[in-house]
Formats: sequence, structure tokens, C-alpha cells
Amino acid sequence: MATNLFVGNLPYNMDSDKLGQVFAAAGQVVSAKVISDKYSGRSRGFGFVEMASDAESKKAIEMFNGKDVEGRAMVVNEARPREERPRQ
Repeated sequence: MATNLFVGNLPYNMDSDKLGQVFAAAGQVVSAKVISDKYSGRSRGFGFVEMASDAESKKAIEMFNGKDVEGRAMVVNEARPREERPRQ
């Protein structure tokens, strides 16, 4: 079963393709998405990576949590379900 990972403290020039390439070292990446600001289009400094299996997800957390990427220590952990927020 695929596991979704939260990846924080990303360099602002990181895009989804580059994020997927980095995590491919830990196993098969199902999807990788860097979240961007809807008005400026600039990266918000975090994203999500979906790995093909739980074992690959655990390996990715061990490999990349705290790893320095372009001067920033990435934060990698299992993503929590999105909380519903009231619309404004």
C-alpha cells in the first residue's frame, strides 16, 4: 500500500520533478508534488511524496529526515489526513 509523506523546509527553487528525483533514491515514487502559492506561483517550501510501499516510505523517512538540501534541513514524516476548514 502506498504511503503519503509530508516533506517540509524545502528550498524555494525545488519543483515537483526535482523532489521526485531526490526521493527516487529510496524507492519507487508514485507521485511528488511541491505546494505553491496560488497567487504568486512561488513554492511554499513544502510538499508531498507518495511512495509505492510502506517499506520504501520508512526508508525515505530514515534517509531524508534532517538531510541538508541546498542549505535547508528537510523535515520528512508520514502525512496526516487533511483537516476540513470552513470556507472563507
